Amino acid sequence: MLPLTIHTVGTSVMTSKFVGVTGLPRAGSTLLCQLLAQHPEIHCEGHSSPLCNTLLGIRRMVSDDTFFLSQLDGSFETSYGHLTSAMQGFCRGWYGNVQQKVVVDKNRAWLHAVELLLRLEPDARLIVCLRELGQIYGSIEAQHQRTILVDFIDHLADYDRFGRADMLFAKDKAVGSPLISLHAVPDLPKQVQEHLYFLRFEDLMDQPAACMAHIYAWLGVSASAIEVDKISIGAQESDSHYHMKYPHRQSGRIVKPDRHEIPPRIQAQIETACAWFYQLYYPKKS
Repeated sequence: MLPLTIHTVGTSVMTSKFVGVTGLPRAGSTLLCQLLAQHPEIHCEGHSSPLCNTLLGIRRMVSDDTFFLSQLDGSFETSYGHLTSAMQGFCRGWYGNVQQKVVVDKNRAWLHAVELLLRLEPDARLIVCLRELGQIYGSIEAQHQRTILVDFIDHLADYDRFGRADMLFAKDKAVGSPLISLHAVPDLPKQVQEHLYFLRFEDLMDQPAACMAHIYAWLGVSASAIEVDKISIGAQESDSHYHMKYPHRQSGRIVKPDRHEIPPRIQAQIETACAWFYQLYYPKKS
């Protein structure tokens, strides 16, 4: 018998603190990732990552695997332990070569999967991007008007403006889906909520230096000044994937966007349907 030769490659395990960027669309996550990437102790690739989707896919797949299910009957602790270490290893291995103190992974699904993430990475944290909902709708509608000859990925172009706004806030659509995760935040245990940082787009635009200083402190990295007129441009995220309706344009400086004029009927509908959102994140000043 010929001797067995085993070829191995160098492997490493992520030792950085894991930070997910999540939240609403059109709420500044692209800019936030640009700013995070400026910090020497933070690794941030900027574009949306498939890591969260892959972990959810692994959970779905193994939950339907007959071999795994049969092992749970006689050796639950051992088999569940195998799964835990395997998924934890996959999560940590994704950024196994990163040397910085913090690694940032962007995916809107992280808030929905926060308890799964914390089971794998107990010290993980999430930065949740928020924006006034009428302005989110306005940003999407304005981009649609610029690209009106192309339909949305979920075929919303044939609706009138009110109908399109209504559909965007449906539970399985671009705005409605992350809103469901936000609505569920008060139901999370306090120790889970402590891992969440809510960043309002308006605050980031008005006080970028103060916001980033607070985020750096929350992440446990050293203080670092940002240059609002000199921001590095990172890898461009694919916009054609979203039919050009949700652009991820990067800029070398922070420019406060013009306010979108929203039809009163649409604004009223949004504020009525999502009153909880305004109460939690945009309370009226007394």
